[in-house]
Amino acid sequence: MSELEIGGLILVATTLVLVSGLPIAFGLTAVSVGFLWTFAGPSSLNGLARTFLDELSGFALLSLPMFVLLGALIGATRAGTEIYEALHRWLVRVPGGLAIANIGACGLFAALSGSSPATAAAIGRVGVPEMLRRGTPAHLATGAICAGGTLGILIPPSVTMILYGVATDTSIGRLFIAGVVPGIMLVIIFCIYAWAVSKWGAAGAATVARVAQERVYTLGEKVRASLPVLPLFGIIAMIVYAMYGGIATPSEIAAIAAFLAFVYVAAYYRVVTRERLWPVFGAAVRESCMIMLIIAASALFSYMMSLLYVTQSVADLFVSVEMNRWVMLAVINVFLLVGGCFLPPVALILMTMPILQPVLEAQGFDMIWFGVLMTINLEIGLITPPVGLNLYVLRSVAPEVPLSTVLWGSMPFVVIMILFMVLMCVFPGIALWLPNMMFGA
Repeated sequence: MSELEIGGLILVATTLVLVSGLPIAFGLTAVSVGFLWTFAGPSSLNGLARTFLDELSGFALLSLPMFVLLGALIGATRAGTEIYEALHRWLVRVPGGLAIANIGACGLFAALSGSSPATAAAIGRVGVPEMLRRGTPAHLATGAICAGGTLGILIPPSVTMILYGVATDTSIGRLFIAGVVPGIMLVIIFCIYAWAVSKWGAAGAATVARVAQERVYTLGEKVRASLPVLPLFGIIAMIVYAMYGGIATPSEIAAIAAFLAFVYVAAYYRVVTRERLWPVFGAAVRESCMIMLIIAASALFSYMMSLLYVTQSVADLFVSVEMNRWVMLAVINVFLLVGGCFLPPVALILMTMPILQPVLEAQGFDMIWFGVLMTINLEIGLITPPVGLNLYVLRSVAPEVPLSTVLWGSMPFVVIMILFMVLMCVFPGIALWLPNMMFGA
């Protein structure tokens, strides 16, 4: 059996195992051990334990549990509500202001939590009922938060980008900075879309009339609502400044950010008792251990693919095919879009990058730029069925809205993200300008 035929069997077996509901780490390990035993013999299993442990000894992984803890601490408080209320008071008189406030809140909360589902849940729990109560169309109310929540894996700190950096051996600091401009641009574009739909859409006239009757908040009321959010801006500014100035490594920044978040939630939200802290730390430990196990299992998977010469054969096949590099990139992105509909971002990154990286580098693509492109691609998977996690999160926090309405409201944002990916292909500087300016080309 040829290496490519073995690779096809691995793809089928891995897909079947993962869609069966088996935990990702155990599924990847089972596939790796099974194919090594079958095609390379029992002796090939001798290096599995060392491969498993060596993958977890990387210094870059120290930042992961700290950023997870940061997200858990912020997620356990009313931070989402505070962010939403502050933005709502400033934007209440703008057509689509409620949707814009929610998108902005998603962007800010995403920068702290690093988790798309957590962002969608935290902001959606407050924002969707409020928007529906004030007459915002259900498809816009749910679609805005569903899409805004995806920014959790693009705006730094991002657990997904940490995993991409580990999988491709690229700078996590550069990846974080590369996600800043695209993340801000997507927030702005989402807001422009929400404003345009609210002003000129089917219910535009009614929306404008309703906005004119909204309560006018005084400057003092706006400032008072904004004060609780300022420390959150401070934490984000510290993360960006520390990376920008080269003051600390991502691991050190993660530890400091988690500590500042702990001080903030303890001082302002009074999260100080064992009963309130234990679930937070427990959730952070569980999520960190789950991600670490997936990383180690993906190392076994990559080891198996390399030992059976599948990775090299697929890379050689791509390179040997007479195909324009941009056509090849389009094929890769379509593959990732389809894969993102069925697999979570973590699994897709760790499974595909050992194969795709040599192909992309052979074609001259920048791996930092592709990391941002892939992250946006994976965001789309979070809001497309059948495994669009954010769709089901929104459905759970807004049970009165049918899932079909949530899906319909998300589709315009999917189109926006696909067009933005095309824009990034035409202008790669959107992602590369800031890291190149900070760290040098």
